[in-house]
Amino acid sequence: MVLTKLWRSFAGFQLSRFTRRGVGAVLGMASTSALATDIDPRAYSNIPVGLNFLIAGYSYTKGNVTFAPSVPIENGKMEIHSSVFAYVRSLDFWGKSGKVDIIIPEAWMSGQADFLGQPKSRKISGFADPAFRLYVNLFGAPALSMKEFANYKQDTIIGASLAVFAPGGQYDSQKLVNIGTNRWSVKPEIGISKAWGPWTAEFAAGVFVYTDNNQFVPVIAKNLQQSPLYNFQGHLIYSFGKGVWGALDANYYTGGRTTQDGKVADNLQQNWRVGGTLSFALNQQNSIKLFGNTVVHARTGSFFDTIGIAWQYRWGAGL
Repeated sequence: MVLTKLWRSFAGFQLSRFTRRGVGAVLGMASTSALATDIDPRAYSNIPVGLNFLIAGYSYTKGNVTFAPSVPIENGKMEIHSSVFAYVRSLDFWGKSGKVDIIIPEAWMSGQADFLGQPKSRKISGFADPAFRLYVNLFGAPALSMKEFANYKQDTIIGASLAVFAPGGQYDSQKLVNIGTNRWSVKPEIGISKAWGPWTAEFAAGVFVYTDNNQFVPVIAKNLQQSPLYNFQGHLIYSFGKGVWGALDANYYTGGRTTQDGKVADNLQQNWRVGGTLSFALNQQNSIKLFGNTVVHARTGSFFDTIGIAWQYRWGAGL
């Protein structure tokens, strides 16, 4: 009974990051800042070693998308249906708890925009760039078995992660809008989580670093470079008990200016987003998460909203 209650206290924590990251990946050329819009409450929570998670999620995104000023595209509007499948495994890193994520997103996207003054439309579907992410909790979250976890109580956790995005998504250099990005990117991040009774406050800071896209759209430029994009996010989480918790989320990202064939674009990102998350356990192995976020301020005019749902199934560690 004790183990069941403890399990329910953190059930479902994995879900939202994967569906949001799938949305971020599908925007491709249209919005290079979109990868930073993933909002991850409880990303650095402790969980017992040896657990496995399967995640399936869906999200819907709609709104205005801003292109680089040097690209002759105006009034861009997109509608995106995104699905994601992921596998997660909790691990023991020399006495420190951690986990590894393998993420495969897919998307169906349609949009309209004016190109050189002429209205154009685009409908496309396919896989987005796959991702691999490694987390290690460096302080306050030791590697514990399910039995040992029964006596664990969170205070302060400090962790770090490294995400790698591979250029495996759909990409056609003859098209202005794609699902994949045709380049590698990595995101190192550090996070801190502090608990006070049923309340938990979290903060994370990371940076996206990109390789060049040497097969950009020829009519615009042959080479696309992008400066690092810095991402900061915060969460205020409340546990209602019995496997139910909610979070208020905020996300700020800045940087990410692009250079096309040596010409620097005036597209510095300085954008705020806010949202909410609600997670609840269906039983000991299944949980559901609902989430949504919207823009508060966007220097580049990327005003789009996202809502989604995800399901998680877990097994292992003597569950």
